[in-house]
Amino acid sequence: MEIISISWETETVSILLEAFDVRILMFGRGVIASIYGQALQAAGHDIEFYVRPGRAADYGSELQTDIIDARRALRDQRHHASFTTRLRESLELENHFDLVILSVGHHHLAEAVAFLAPRVGQATVLILGNIWQEPLAAVAPLPADRVVFGFPQAGGGFGDNGVLKGALLRSVIIGRAASVPNARELAVHDLFRHAGFAVREEPDLRGWLLIHFISDAGMFAQGSHSGGLAGLIGNRRELRQALLTARQLLPVLWARGVDPRRHRRALLPLRLPTMTAAAMAVASARVPIAQVSLAAHTDPHAVEPMAILRDAQLEAQRLGVPVPRLEEALRLLAAGH
Repeated sequence: MEIISISWETETVSILLEAFDVRILMFGRGVIASIYGQALQAAGHDIEFYVRPGRAADYGSELQTDIIDARRALRDQRHHASFTTRLRESLELENHFDLVILSVGHHHLAEAVAFLAPRVGQATVLILGNIWQEPLAAVAPLPADRVVFGFPQAGGGFGDNGVLKGALLRSVIIGRAASVPNARELAVHDLFRHAGFAVREEPDLRGWLLIHFISDAGMFAQGSHSGGLAGLIGNRRELRQALLTARQLLPVLWARGVDPRRHRRALLPLRLPTMTAAAMAVASARVPIAQVSLAAHTDPHAVEPMAILRDAQLEAQRLGVPVPRLEEALRLLAAGH
């Protein structure tokens, strides 16, 4: 039985919270797909993972997880589980999924949406992750009226033993295409709330995503000096330098039309780098849920960090914005540091 009954012509939605079994496809079996796939499956939904041909045998049908889950009571946040994953290596038009959740590195987004566009049917596609292009242009092969944008509040990494060690915050960020949420956005809200999440609505998710992207660029740039983000844990000086690097990119956002008045909270860390760095150092050193995402990033030359740095640099060059801190980080990385 489905929990979502939608009439798109009238933009109405009816959510039956006592029902279960929304059919959800997680695109890939990466960290974010696995963490949210496990949470939604535990809430009673029908979860499958699309993986590249030949990968199902490599992954196997069981995934061991060690998750700090902020939806749980403080004394019971760490959760060890064996998670059964249903993997598929093909995706046909007749699969009839209700929702596709796509969370990939931003450098893989174009390839992923081109593959999905002819195969999603009437499914809603929830995009969770960094976007540096204009959002609708970034997912242009997908029908715009079926796309919901959001951002995950989770992170972590796979250990050498294959165990996924991660963290999951209580909230998930969902954007809004207009002054009020549309039917597909409301359906996504209720799906996550039914699974125990709080939904944080971002009316200007485009601007928020651009701010988040330059914040990531600052962190990855400083990671080039420290052996990845793991080297920033508890280090107030390094974290302050990361914030200063991100701050140099603010003129790029103003040139792209981001209104700072709509994002005072998101911009505050870049406005107050010394105070923010001190708070981040304490949190990353003492709060386990704050450590996990940073600890998983030990390779400053990984594909996604490098793509974020290069794309930020290219956009700054296009707009004539000087970013010497970012360029110095790229020089260090090119030299093998």
